[in-house]
Amino acid sequence: MTDPLAPERLVPPTPGQLRRLMGAERLRPRKSLSQNFLTDAAVLDAIVAAAELARGDRVVEVGPGLGVLTRRLLAAGASVIAVEFDARLAEYLRRELYGVDRFELIEADALSLHPRELFAGEPFKLVANIPYHITSPLLHEFLGADRPPELTVLLVQAEVAERVAAPPGRMSYLSVFVQNITDADVVARVPAAAFEPVPEVDSAVLRLRRRPEPVVTAGVEREAFHRVVQAGFRQRRKQVHNGLARELSVDRATVDAALAACAVDGERRPQTLTVAEWACLAARLAPG
Repeated sequence: MTDPLAPERLVPPTPGQLRRLMGAERLRPRKSLSQNFLTDAAVLDAIVAAAELARGDRVVEVGPGLGVLTRRLLAAGASVIAVEFDARLAEYLRRELYGVDRFELIEADALSLHPRELFAGEPFKLVANIPYHITSPLLHEFLGADRPPELTVLLVQAEVAERVAAPPGRMSYLSVFVQNITDADVVARVPAAAFEPVPEVDSAVLRLRRRPEPVVTAGVEREAFHRVVQAGFRQRRKQVHNGLARELSVDRATVDAALAACAVDGERRPQTLTVAEWACLAARLAPG
């Protein structure tokens, strides 16, 4: 049997080869599962480089599909838990990577798994070309857990990647949530032509490096933090003093006192505040 990790098998199929392979396997991309398969070797290189893999690293891969990225992760020496929801693709992966050390396949919805159950409590990285429709819930599931990945590298829709990594001035609830826990950067832009079938949007490689300590720790404080940030962004077009007073149902004097204590101009818009400024406001305004 051909070595599943032989050098020639680490090269992704061309679009034509991919179509022939899927025809032979009686597979069809499912739009409902955001199935767009990567066919660009340079993008695979960028993902693996961004993951900063060392031999023995533990990696969770969500949506491995045909195993194109999975092979690269294994060849780099990582131990990989691949989580595949599509039963047809899971069966294909079982055959293709049968007997490969350091590989485990879980056939499940990644959003139904708790990160603490993966790798028995050991540190791990999350590296994946994920189905785009689960980007936000997946980030909440993994980053909001009591044991977030030490490094996350995801191939996601370009617009979402830019939103997650946005600086103050272009922040959103999602960027505040993510940047409370990680340092975020966009490693590379990826054209739609890098996939088969070709999606309607460009993509990007997003890297999230876990902070040594989050700005707001997990537990009651973080729940309060999220409530205040959500309240602010529900009125994102309003000045922050007006939006917070309305959404939190607190009097204007209390809001003004909190803003003054945190040195935040109340006429600013929510998207201009830093994570630290939101944390300061939450400590003074969060409903009990």
